[in-house]
Amino acid sequence: MAQLYYRYSTMNAGKSIELVKVAYNYEERGKNVLTLIPSVDNRYGRGVITSRIGVQREAKAVADDTDILDLFIKENDRKPIDCVLVDECQFLQKHHVLELAEVVDSFNVPVLAYGLKNDFRNEMFEGSYYMLIYADKIEEIKTICWCGRKATMIARLVDGKMVKQGQQIVVGGNDMYVSLCRRHYNEGRVGPDLIVPEQTRL
Repeated sequence: MAQLYYRYSTMNAGKSIELVKVAYNYEERGKNVLTLIPSVDNRYGRGVITSRIGVQREAKAVADDTDILDLFIKENDRKPIDCVLVDECQFLQKHHVLELAEVVDSFNVPVLAYGLKNDFRNEMFEGSYYMLIYADKIEEIKTICWCGRKATMIARLVDGKMVKQGQQIVVGGNDMYVSLCRRHYNEGRVGPDLIVPEQTRL
């Protein structure tokens, strides 16, 4: 039976390259893949999935009012879809997640959605919240903080300084976001250059 997968991580964990790899594996075996990305993520152009190592793949752009189930049905009528892959799923709306679940349940087609879980304020995105509720399988893609510990938090940087207030969705890259462990997120320490020398600590 097909399932709805939610594969989450912090920034820079390789979610997009993992998606591209899965798509390649399907297509190498003669299968058809439908790839989707929310239109709000237009860093590299509308409808383009791009990994941080430069690998790209075209995708259907999903706007707030897009009916993913309707989009899937139209694509499936044109050529049978064997798998649906979604990048940046944290930017989806509740109805999108329900539509993806319907693709799985009504058409027995697996859906693999990749995205963040929490934002820079350590609050959940709408898409992430409903993926956690409706996904059949939830898997973590791990990465590390600058200190070597597991990164679980995302810090937003403004002029090189960490901020915890502001608009939730501001699309950006390495110049704006960094993944941290809980300790260094709470301390606001975004790199090793901010460590206080041992002999001067109180």
